[in-house]
Amino acid sequence: MAGSQSRMVAVPYPGRGHVNPMMNLCKLLTNRQPHLLITFVVTEEWLGFIASEEKPDNIQFATIPNVLPSELHRAADMPTFVGATQNMMGEPFERLLDRLGFTVNIIIADTFLNWAVEVGNRRNIPVASLWPMPASVFSIFYHFNLLLRKPHHPFDLSERGEERVDYIPGIPSIRLADIPSIAHMKDGRLLDLALRIFPNVCKAQYLLFSSISDLELDVLQALKREFAFPIYTFGPAIPYFNLEKATSFSTNQNDHDDYFGWLNTQPSSSVLYVSLGSFLSVSSAQMDEIAHGLRESCVKFLWVARGESERLKGKCGHLGRVVPWCEQLKVLCHPSVGGFWTHCGWNSTMECIFAGVPIIAFPIIMDQTTIRKHIVEDWKIGLDAKRGVGSGDLLRSTEIARLVKRFMDLESAERKEMARRARALQQTTLVAISDGGTSKTNLDSFLNDIASHK
Repeated sequence: MAGSQSRMVAVPYPGRGHVNPMMNLCKLLTNRQPHLLITFVVTEEWLGFIASEEKPDNIQFATIPNVLPSELHRAADMPTFVGATQNMMGEPFERLLDRLGFTVNIIIADTFLNWAVEVGNRRNIPVASLWPMPASVFSIFYHFNLLLRKPHHPFDLSERGEERVDYIPGIPSIRLADIPSIAHMKDGRLLDLALRIFPNVCKAQYLLFSSISDLELDVLQALKREFAFPIYTFGPAIPYFNLEKATSFSTNQNDHDDYFGWLNTQPSSSVLYVSLGSFLSVSSAQMDEIAHGLRESCVKFLWVARGESERLKGKCGHLGRVVPWCEQLKVLCHPSVGGFWTHCGWNSTMECIFAGVPIIAFPIIMDQTTIRKHIVEDWKIGLDAKRGVGSGDLLRSTEIARLVKRFMDLESAERKEMARRARALQQTTLVAISDGGTSKTNLDSFLNDIASHK
């Protein structure tokens, strides 16, 4: 493509776990090919969230109207919000395409925006469908009819959660409890909406994953046997390309709480980093239990508690810091951080693997239950905080203190093995993003494909 320009339009689902990997993929593509020009399409609300974030000059923002009034927060009524993204974004997106004034060579669209494939096909524009979750979760949903035909029914886990299925392509064995959580909800609207997107995937021209090829090799190979078009992995789709030198952890203008200054004074691998996501969070009662448990554990910690940070500071004691925000990837790479208590969001999990630290898994919803399975059972790099905790029950402070002390005991054989495996996965990640690695090779192949559509 040297010496010529290709035009891409990228449109993510309007959620943090979707916008971030889409933007990071676009940055990777433009870093690799400076002649690529990308129009990044977001709702007006999301432009307000990300407009000030650093991006290269060849990525430009464009907006479409919000899918719902801002007073209806998506967490309060997820089925309505997801339905609106499927039914109300397509028409304004097409009107935007008409106004762009240039030929679009390819559209990258979040898989959840099932209408994008139809738009591309009508306009003879190739569409690459980006799945920003594990490939295993894609395979579970894509083959969900297999679960419906079998006697193992995933919706009622009160007695059958420990039962395992072994017929989902690429997944040797999985508990029913580890199927994405929306399959277990009594209100089936979210599941119905999720399953609606998959008939259109086979009509796309590419399927893209924010995963790492060697991390999910079996399931990716199984999917490649099912689809006639190219499947590419680019992971991890996290901002590793923005990291400063690993030895530079000085306070910056955004560090009002001086958390890097504090981390710099802590012994190696002594700090537990705690963050439970930016969207769906746990109850205030559970946050209080976590605060008391961290205090009782006598382990040092850095906790991103967002809107509850001020309230929780007084409950946690003096061994740690509670902040509303931090530079997560940089924190995870700090030498004093020895573990991550996470909600198991895919982007957070990828950042943790990149940093090479073990995990306390505390899933909340959706793919997080399946990611917990990978962390604890497949990769063996963490502990399951919710093991034995009933649906809707609180994880109590006494158990939290016991779990955290066990997890952060650097001398235990269990901890040493988790740390060894975490370092091995870190090396797998570094190989993938190095020259000649699968992620770099796939970037080049995809860019060559884009050039061929000009």
